[in-house]
Amino acid sequence: MNASENGVRCMWMRGGTSKGGYFLAEDLPADRDGFLLRAMGSPDSRQIDGMGGANPLTSKVAVVRKSEREGVDVDYLFLQVFVDQPIVTDAQNCGNILAGIGPFAIERGLVPVKGEKTEVSIYMENTGQIAIATVETPGGKVTYKGDARIDGVPGTSAPVPIVFADTAGSSCGALLPTGNAVDEIEGVACTLIDNGMPCVVMRADALGIRGDEKPKDLEANQELRAKLEAIRLKAGPMMNLGDVSKKSVPKMTMVSAATGGGAISTRTFIPHTCHDAIGVLGAVSVATACLLPEGPASELAAIPEGDEKLLSIEHPTGEMSVIATMKDGEVHRAAVLRTARKLFDGMVFGD
Repeated sequence: MNASENGVRCMWMRGGTSKGGYFLAEDLPADRDGFLLRAMGSPDSRQIDGMGGANPLTSKVAVVRKSEREGVDVDYLFLQVFVDQPIVTDAQNCGNILAGIGPFAIERGLVPVKGEKTEVSIYMENTGQIAIATVETPGGKVTYKGDARIDGVPGTSAPVPIVFADTAGSSCGALLPTGNAVDEIEGVACTLIDNGMPCVVMRADALGIRGDEKPKDLEANQELRAKLEAIRLKAGPMMNLGDVSKKSVPKMTMVSAATGGGAISTRTFIPHTCHDAIGVLGAVSVATACLLPEGPASELAAIPEGDEKLLSIEHPTGEMSVIATMKDGEVHRAAVLRTARKLFDGMVFGD
């Protein structure tokens, strides 16, 4: 297919608190990355000549194919298209875009409807892990209408509960890649953790902030940004991620005591823009850090009793609830509630 003349079939979807283009792998041209940069309008801070929304959260891509793996319905590759740099990277996963994979797979005929609700097992190519999403399919069709509400998204939609298992060390090789719950970097106590998303977790007050500031105010704090980047660049090799100067991981999360009745409050740079919320897998990693015997998060977290713990991770626009199931004192699996909505289905052009 000549992508410049005929366009490429694409479904644009909101998944969780992100949005982007969902493609079948077979539909993308040989120059995949070049096409995606042109389609998004990158590099340009406004992405004015493309579909991107001038924010990392709205410059994302999902590539989906029918899986040949036993017991798995589809394979999902997440690609982050940088806004102001000519970079397309698969160095991380995205649990928000993941929320749209089940509906997309059903709509594209990769997965048959199995009743009023359809489970879709998804192999996440970026990390080699499996998630199971449950999609509302009344009357044999995907519905996006429902009463589920998630913070960071106006209105309500059909619920898409997602269960993760065995995500520890998915990018870094171990839940705690250094073997420590606490490492000191640039004079700051950090938990380097990967339970689905590589994160550096630090106390907000150790960075000279309260932890309840607005994202735009934190982005304007040049001293803070410089400090976070210095820590991030040193943390990358320690987390088995190598040189992260041009990577979107690890995420940098500053934690403080919860103020809205949750487990902990967060402010996250992803890695250079302060997130208006928190990523799904980032929330899972932070929730897991709260459950460690020591570290910046565990020092501040309010932890419920029992082997199944509902942890509300507060962020600038609300909270994200993570249900952590404990086994032998460790997080065995985690579940989150997301929603998704189809925005358009058609062709997108790369020239």
